Formats: sequence, C-alpha cells, structure tokens
Amino acid sequence: MNHFRLLLAVAACVGLAMPVWTQSAAEKAGARPSAHAPRPLPYLNPALSVDERVLDLVSRMTLEEKVGQLLMLDARGEDLSFVNTRQPGALLHVLGAKIALAMDLAAKNRLAIPLLVGEDGIHGHSFWKDANIFPTQLAMAASWSPDLLERMGRVTAEEMAPTGIHETFSPVLCLTRDLRWGRTDETFGEDPYLIGELGAALIRGYQGKGLDDPTAVLATAKHYAGYSETQGGRDASEADISRRKLRSYFLPPFERAARAGAMMFMTGYQSMDGVPSTANKWLLRDVLKDEWGFKGVLVTDWNNVGSLVHEQKVAKTYADAAIMAVRAGNDLIMTTPQFYEGAIEAVKSGRMKESEIDEPLKRILGLKFRMGLFENPRRPDLQKAAVEVARKDHRAAVLDAARESLVLLQNDGVLPLDASRVKSIAVIGPNADDDLQQLGDWSLGSPQHPPEAGKHPRDKTVTVLDGIKAAAPAGTSVRYEKGCAINSGDLSGLPGAVAAALASDAVVAVVGDHLDFIGEGKSTATLEMQGGQVALLDALQKTGKPMIVVLVNSKPLVLPPAVKSARAILEAFNPGMEGGRAIAEAVFGQMNPSGKLTISFPVHVGQQPVFYNQVRGQHGSRYADLTEEPLFPFGLGEQGAQGVRSGAPRARGEENGDRQAALGVLRARRRRRKVRRRARGLRDPRGPVVARP
Repeated sequence: MNHFRLLLAVAACVGLAMPVWTQSAAEKAGARPSAHAPRPLPYLNPALSVDERVLDLVSRMTLEEKVGQLLMLDARGEDLSFVNTRQPGALLHVLGAKIALAMDLAAKNRLAIPLLVGEDGIHGHSFWKDANIFPTQLAMAASWSPDLLERMGRVTAEEMAPTGIHETFSPVLCLTRDLRWGRTDETFGEDPYLIGELGAALIRGYQGKGLDDPTAVLATAKHYAGYSETQGGRDASEADISRRKLRSYFLPPFERAARAGAMMFMTGYQSMDGVPSTANKWLLRDVLKDEWGFKGVLVTDWNNVGSLVHEQKVAKTYADAAIMAVRAGNDLIMTTPQFYEGAIEAVKSGRMKESEIDEPLKRILGLKFRMGLFENPRRPDLQKAAVEVARKDHRAAVLDAARESLVLLQNDGVLPLDASRVKSIAVIGPNADDDLQQLGDWSLGSPQHPPEAGKHPRDKTVTVLDGIKAAAPAGTSVRYEKGCAINSGDLSGLPGAVAAALASDAVVAVVGDHLDFIGEGKSTATLEMQGGQVALLDALQKTGKPMIVVLVNSKPLVLPPAVKSARAILEAFNPGMEGGRAIAEAVFGQMNPSGKLTISFPVHVGQQPVFYNQVRGQHGSRYADLTEEPLFPFGLGEQGAQGVRSGAPRARGEENGDRQAALGVLRARRRRRKVRRRARGLRDPRGPVVARP
C-alpha cells in the first residue's frame, strides 16, 4: 500500500491520470483483487451528501491540486496544456468544441475534477454566432418589468447551456451616478431598489429550476461593490464611499441578489478608503459571507489579484497578493496565473496555512457537486445549441423586449405618422443602418470581440432602416442617407442628407454614440454628441421638415438644440436585434411605447451628477449660470403616442397594476421635487442623524 501511495504522489507531481477506485478490506489485507469492478471513491458516489463528498475529495488532494482549483484561467489561446499542468478549477472565454477538448483534458487529471466554464452573457449569449441579442441592461430597465428580465435570463441560459457554459458574468448591479462612466449601459440605472428587483428577476431566469437544472447557468452579481462611483467618470478609479453610503445605496441591490439565490459574486476593480475591493475583508467576508450568509463562490474580476502587485501596489510579491486575496474572502481567482506559484510559496514558507486554501476550495467543489458536474459535466451539444438559437419564442422575446424598452421622451402629436399626409420618409443618420451600434457593447463586433474576429450575421439584426422599410404603409417611399460619421468629423454625406430631407415629407434622424466611446476603459470626458452629428441635426432642422429623432445610444447624452426642438424624441438605447422593428412600429402607430427612464438626462455635462435621490441642502436652487434640474428626469416617459392605431399592441407590462402604481409614485415624486430639495434629517438606527434624499 505504501508503494501505491508513493505512485499516487509521483503521478500528482507529473500530472498523470490515475484510476479513481478504492480497495476492498480483503485487498488491503493482501488478498487477490476481486473479479468484480472496483468500487468508486466516496467523492464519486452521488448517494453521499455534498459535505461528505467534499471532505473526501479534499483529503485526497495535494497542495498543488488545491491551489489549481482556485484558478479561473483564460482559454482563448490555442494551447490548453495548462489544464493538466496547473489543473484550474474553471475556465473562461472558451466556446463550443474547444470546451469539449478542455473537458477531455480535465478528465485525464488524477482526480478528474470537472471544469466550471464561465462566459460573458450580458444581454444574450453575447459571443455566440447566431445567438439572440437583447437590448442592453439600461434599455431593458426602461420596461420596469421584472417578468421581462426573467424571460431574458431564461432565453439567455437556454442558449448558453448547450454550448458548454455553466456561468454567465451577469447581472451588473452597479448604481450609475456619473454618466461619463463608460459602462453605464451595463447597469439598470440610478435607483437601488429597482436595480435589486430587476437583478433578482434576471437571476431567476438564469438559474432556472436550480443548480442541477441542465438548461440553467449560474448568475454572477457584479461588481461588488461601489465600482461605479468613480472619480471624473474614469473607469476603476478610486471610489470615495463611506460605509453608511455603501449600506444606504450601493449594497442593497447586492443583498437582494444574495437573497435571490445568486450563486456567484464578482468583485470590483476599484479601491475604497485606500483598500482594493479584492483585499477588502469587511466587504467580502464580514458583510457578504458572514452577515448575509452567502454560500456561493466569490470570483475576482480580471487579474484583480495581479493588480494588487503591479497596479494598486499594496502587495510586493504574488505570495503577498495570494495571502491578501484568500484572507479577504476571495474564492476563485480570475486570470492571475501567478496566483498558483504565489499561493504554493505562501503555504510552503509557513506564511499561510493549507487550511486557508481549503476554505475557498470547499466552496468551489461544493458548488460543482451541487450542480451535478461530477456525474454530468454538461458537455457542449452543438446540435441542441443550433436548435435553441433558432427557436421562434426566443426571437419573439427579443422583440417584446425591444418594444417594452422604448421610451417616448417627447411628442407634439407628430407620432404616429399620418399615412394620409406622409408619403415619403427620409431615414437619416449614422446609426440608422448600423447593426453593431444597435447591438451595443458585449456582442460580437464590440471591443471585446472586434468585427475582424467575426460578428453576428447581418440578417439577424433589424436596423431602424430595415424596420421602417418593412413597416411603411403601401405607397410610402423611404430614402436613406448616413449623413455623417460619429467617430470622425466626416461630413461628406451632409449634402445628400439635406437633399433627401427636402425631398421627403418627414425625417427620422437616427443618432447617438459609437462603440469607440462605450465600455470598459472607455469613459468619456464629455456627453455631447460626437463626430458630425450636431452639424447634421442642425442642417436637418433648417430644412423645416418634421423631424423625429431616434436615439441609439449607450447612455444619456447632452442633447443639442436641434434635438430638443424636434417634433418627437424616441429613446431606444441599444435596442438589440429587433430594435429596428420595434422603433418602426412606434413610428407608424403599430405599437404604443410605454417605457420609463431609470436614469436622468442632464442638460449639461457640468451638472453631474443629476440622479433623482440626492441628499439636498446646498445653498440656492440652481447654478448661477444653469439649472440644476435634469432635462429628462428619472421615471419620465410619455404615456404613449397620440392617435395610435386602434388595436395596436401595448407593452405587456403597461396594464400591470403594480407597475402603474409604481409610476404613480414616480409622478408624485416629480411633483414634490421642490420638497425633495430640503434634505430631511432622519434618525439612523446605526448612528446619529443623517441627511436623506
């Protein structure tokens, strides 16, 4: 038996696979092996409890195997040999047939521990060709419909699961206050309660009937917490937030997610009070795990542990960083391969106990056992995946989402267009026929997966131009001109745009922002419309033609005078693959837009922040040179287009009593704006009198 243990130890050192079986008592005593098949090791016995299986497996693991399970490594490269050398517990950015290869390699490791595979499914199965892409989170929030968010989560999970994915890095539960931040589009807006409710619904959709549901994926609540409270809107800058402010505004959506059963949490990049989120024991261990009782797995964001060394410089070595991360409460370390050597060094040098590695290890293994991955690793089934993305009910859900997400910001009665008067329409603007800008961030063709690496098929997306051409009444002519660029000052298309407008009875101008100014690491110093858009809009206004402005943008922008004076403004944000169809239905009165803003639009970038629930009390009610009020406040949305065609569908949630009650509260809030200016002193149960909104 001593020789057998020695053989196991040697195998572990060189990464060889050994059979997972156990000996009978007679065999241990030296009897000849039984002719019967060997009995499985206890951790492979599904009849045992999860705790029993975890303890048995941990007892058999070497230090190197334990540390490996704490790694989530990037699998985009061709070489997957690290699956056998470091034996990571999880991978990300790997899809389809390549997942099957990685799973085969993991099965050859000594203990054959299955992989956990994560991917960014942010508003649909983002990077899977032919998947159905929904509106972005900010757009979806305008529906005020938890049911709609749950439905999106369910469709996304059903399309992700058969491609071999176990976890989606969603939902984003950050609170948006500075609109310059590049990731505003990923959030649900500026209200903590609403964020929590919509996030909980999305979690239910993702996680389906439970951890053992093969059609489900794990939800990841991120970025925990305060990541969005930036300095100057700059991504991942220090967040200056007190613990009272955290508990009042930034933590409630995450606590709601924990109560809703989210099995994964992800840390933020930023520091608070000089402490990086990944090293914040109070936030990760004291609040999340001890106070809220979170039993899932906490994963760092991209190379957060490495950033402790080379960015935030709170750790001198990777051993220091490993100790800091483990003791703070992190479980799974994303894309910091140096954690492997650092943690092993820390344990072998006596600076960290092996039992400290065992704590996060047990969480990770326990999750895998509860998911049933040891019995069914959920290998990719590409035939089933093809069936899922082609489901008509999935596509219908995308269209419903686009319809319910539209917000009518203003309308003087021009909408819906009168078919008896409008016989020709000019569709003009850089976002009128641009599928990539319509889909937005976190999609094939976005910065995370640039167009040269592949994009969603063009015919999967109905642009605004596509939609208007298809929905226009018989006999109505449709002209199109791009007019200008957003990411450059090119105005070569301006004369053609003006000519098209002059030759038409009405203009639909589709403007907004561009992927060059959206996303992680792409915060903007200004909120003004970029490129030649202002010049284009000014020229269209001067034609005197009725102009409907459609905004296809990631976040609220500062709107120029030509937009403010438009006959109608329709906010679509990034409306997904069916956005063009929904917009056209609204333009022609085939659908009544009923969305309400969950985020405020400023008059000027210098007003930042303009969120509705600010603690008031400053001297004066306005700037010396500008109003303090937003252009379009939180909760605003016209009640619908006048003269909508009889029998036209309204958003599914429009007649929901709870939703209407919520909107009534919002309207009352707007009537009481002057009252809200006087900050109320309320007795906080945790301490002294504090100012409240």
